[in-house]
Amino acid sequence: MEKTGEAYTAARMQLMRAGTSGTTGTAGLPAVASAKAGATGTAPRVSYAALAGMSDAAIKKATGCNWEKWVASLDYAGAPDWSHRAIADYVRHAYKTPDWWTQMVVVGYERIKGLRAIGQQRNSGYEATKSKTIAAPASRVYRAFTDARVRKTWLPGTKVTVRKSTPNRSVRMTWDDGTSVEVWLTPKAQGRTSTQVQHRKLAGKDDADRRRAFWAEKLSALREAVEG
Repeated sequence: MEKTGEAYTAARMQLMRAGTSGTTGTAGLPAVASAKAGATGTAPRVSYAALAGMSDAAIKKATGCNWEKWVASLDYAGAPDWSHRAIADYVRHAYKTPDWWTQMVVVGYERIKGLRAIGQQRNSGYEATKSKTIAAPASRVYRAFTDARVRKTWLPGTKVTVRKSTPNRSVRMTWDDGTSVEVWLTPKAQGRTSTQVQHRKLAGKDDADRRRAFWAEKLSALREAVEG
């Protein structure tokens, strides 16, 4: 990407082609990868967790499967040829995953398959995600997002429109700049709530980085507001 200015998927396609044509080494790998493989006599193992941007331990704890199992299952189902929504619908209905973790599975899978880069959407747009566990019930956190008066206490100076909400579970909002925010709430033990935010339709990687830092700050403010 840095060398040619190509989009992520286009750059990856060039590398994949290099692995099946031109100068190759062990098992059709590009010469550089083949040379690394020669030291041990086996092909280098791809780290699905690194490509997905989430550890095997985290995804397995939340869904019961590590990345290797998710990739094998979704490949078998034919998911590489599906849209993002189609994969999400399949994962949600077939595996009964919570909304937030359904998205994390699908996004991680798409990154592993080279359909998007970290921070990038399938349509080449960008997004930022952030999460925090708050020591308050889901109903209180939900109200902090949907009640304008409460929202101003931790998110001042920002105009948002709530498009759709499911009580104590999720909120979808349109930001004042036209970007989109989705919030998922997952009740946890001892009256706590896992709060995950996904800010979508961003201008680029720098914008995504700024929004990620913004939400890190605002979720801390939210925690202080609702816990207090």
